Amino acid sequence: MTKYIFITGGVVSSLGKGIIAASLGKLLRARGFSVINQKFDPYINVDPGTMSPFQHGEVFVTDDGAETDLDLGHYERFTDTNLGKFNNVTSGSVYQRVIEKERKGDYLGATVQVIPHITNEIKSRIAGATKQFNPDFQLIEIGGTIGDIESLPFIEAIRQFKSEAGIGNAISIHCTLLPYLPTSGELKTKPSQHSVSVLRSYGIQPEILVCRTTRAIPKTEKEKLALFCSVPKDAVIECRDMKSIYEVPLALEEQNMADVILKMLQVPLKKPELKGWERLVERIKNPKKTIKVAIAGKYTKLSDAYISVVEALKHAGYSNEAAVEIKWINSEECIDEKRCKELLSDVQALVVPGGFGVRGIEGKLNAIKYAREHNLPFLGLCLGMQCAVIEYARNVAGLKGANSAEFDENAQYPVIDLMLEQKNVKGYGGTMRLGAYDCILKKGSVAQKAYGKEKISERHRHRYEVNNEYIKQISDAGLVFSGMSPDGMLAEVVELPKLDWFVASQFHPEFKSRPDRPHPLFKGLIDAAVKRI
Repeated sequence: MTKYIFITGGVVSSLGKGIIAASLGKLLRARGFSVINQKFDPYINVDPGTMSPFQHGEVFVTDDGAETDLDLGHYERFTDTNLGKFNNVTSGSVYQRVIEKERKGDYLGATVQVIPHITNEIKSRIAGATKQFNPDFQLIEIGGTIGDIESLPFIEAIRQFKSEAGIGNAISIHCTLLPYLPTSGELKTKPSQHSVSVLRSYGIQPEILVCRTTRAIPKTEKEKLALFCSVPKDAVIECRDMKSIYEVPLALEEQNMADVILKMLQVPLKKPELKGWERLVERIKNPKKTIKVAIAGKYTKLSDAYISVVEALKHAGYSNEAAVEIKWINSEECIDEKRCKELLSDVQALVVPGGFGVRGIEGKLNAIKYAREHNLPFLGLCLGMQCAVIEYARNVAGLKGANSAEFDENAQYPVIDLMLEQKNVKGYGGTMRLGAYDCILKKGSVAQKAYGKEKISERHRHRYEVNNEYIKQISDAGLVFSGMSPDGMLAEVVELPKLDWFVASQFHPEFKSRPDRPHPLFKGLIDAAVKRI
């Protein structure tokens, strides 16, 4: 029978509930249990696909084409499990489904209300994932902060679900902040007490507290939290700030958090196998070298906008016993070629990630040109590949007016154009080419050697593609189209094999990278970068 663990947060947002949920998933997986994570987001958007990265960070894409919250990336990386559309639920998708049912008459004329109709729909999403995956443990994280108006239906649904599941089948973990006041030299527990009080007012008593803090929690403060929040002393878990998120599972394991949970859920204790993870953390904490990698994009003011790219770079660094330092470059600064050269002069590699819109494009083209002309290891992702094709078409293949139809509808040479199946698409939400698609790599190419196989599957999120009318002219000029869709109609990978590493993909390889198993394209980039130290 599946056991359920609900994770909520209080006091402030951005407490790291997603990392806690992912870390707990890792600890349970290390004990041989099957685990599925879900993220419930209270916003009214049906999914985060149309939201600005400045608003919500990266949109993570699953194999089945769901556009999801970035926390699903953490879940996948920590638990090494591929998730999908069942794993991310929003208020928008819940209300949309309820309204669709009401319009079809499914409620037989009943007055449709938050309780029971909305809460029943939320509970059905929990049950649906259980039926789909049949896991030993299902971890459900509720986005936002306790007390937020928009999260109340989710909290009520949890209350009902816990009651229906019965004692020993579902528990709640509440993440809170323990602020440190330097003037008094104290960690203050009152914010956590008040947060738990609010949660109780909605009918939920947490069984475990996870306290975010900058320093160790004294025994007296743990006892105070246990007393006033009505949780066992060993269920007050300290979660201090750490240099790497991958240290968190080991820190929680030191406090026996997983064992406490297993006892509460009446599951026999098992010894975890964490030696591999411990070796990984040891490499992270003790790198033998440091390399600097530039990310040239338009959302650089919010690192979460490229979080999977950053993590994939770090993963490749770990395999080289190297720390990866990210140099954020606003691509608009690279519009001036002299400034672009200055910005890239001290890095060992360049990544141009995905994105939408014309802003900063000319700067990205200049950055790619610099990488090509100076043999700076380069990896282009989605829009980054399209920019690599445009730059090569303009400056090598003789197509001086080359551009993307996305940026200039009247481009003289639209080497990037709208995909055929996108021509008549109306609306933006969930209408791109999304999810996993196969790709055939050219035998003997740089990409094929990196993967070690010719057929691969990668995740996509785009509307535009390389215009097939120009592939021959551009390839005749030296750019190798080394990856194509199985039918040969869509360009998926381009490269310049004579350079140390110049590879770009239409897909998003960053979504499939793992901390102990870096993605081949990122590993190839970092391997080449390490040689430049």
